[in-house]
Amino acid sequence: MDTRVKKWLLIAVLLPVLAACASTPPSSDTSQQPNVDPYEGFNRAMYGFNNGLDTYLIKPIAQGYRFITPNFMETGVSNFFSNLLEIRNLFNSGLQAKGKKTAVHTGRFLVNSTVGVLGLIDVAQHMGMDKLDGEDFGQTMGVWGIGSGPYIVLPFLGPSTVRDGLGLPVDAYLDPVTYVDKVRVRNSLNAGEIIDTRARLLDTEKLLSGDRYIFIRDAYLQRREYLIEDGKVEDDFSNSLDESGDF
Repeated sequence: MDTRVKKWLLIAVLLPVLAACASTPPSSDTSQQPNVDPYEGFNRAMYGFNNGLDTYLIKPIAQGYRFITPNFMETGVSNFFSNLLEIRNLFNSGLQAKGKKTAVHTGRFLVNSTVGVLGLIDVAQHMGMDKLDGEDFGQTMGVWGIGSGPYIVLPFLGPSTVRDGLGLPVDAYLDPVTYVDKVRVRNSLNAGEIIDTRARLLDTEKLLSGDRYIFIRDAYLQRREYLIEDGKVEDDFSNSLDESGDF
């Protein structure tokens, strides 16, 4: 199987969802929401499969990685992969005509890739270019007015919608690791990104409560809406979230 396919089959087993939970807690009242989950039976089965893979494989590796890796080294690795994502961010920001964000993503990538030693050090944040919420092609299609379609849990890939799933191949081709010629190096980078991302989200699991499937579904959908609208989202108490994510 092509390495690019393997990467997207392994990465994000609960990862985007856990990030969503950390950023935007879901509402407990979904009675007024439309039927966003018509394939719930299939989705719950896929959720169970993905959760098992995470529990018995990815999570233990991530825990071991965190245990043996010094904090400064873990931060450097996270910065490195975060810097690579700036290419995807600036591309999609440009497609969404977000000039200021495109400039910030571009500036961060150029500064951190050079002065920041290939992104290991986030120098850009000390120059007034703070890290922004990421942009992907699913968000771009949402800004263009394309509906999300039903919620769906993809095997290996985790929570998504029809629209977001269609955006994954575009984002995969914007990943510089895809174009590394040496297979061993490319595979090592892919594995490192998965482990690093999972390790950074270990503490976030404490936010999960009740029916984990519903909690994760609602958190994912609300987080996606928040990102597409750049924070202009109203919760059930009519409190507006600003762009920094604060209430």
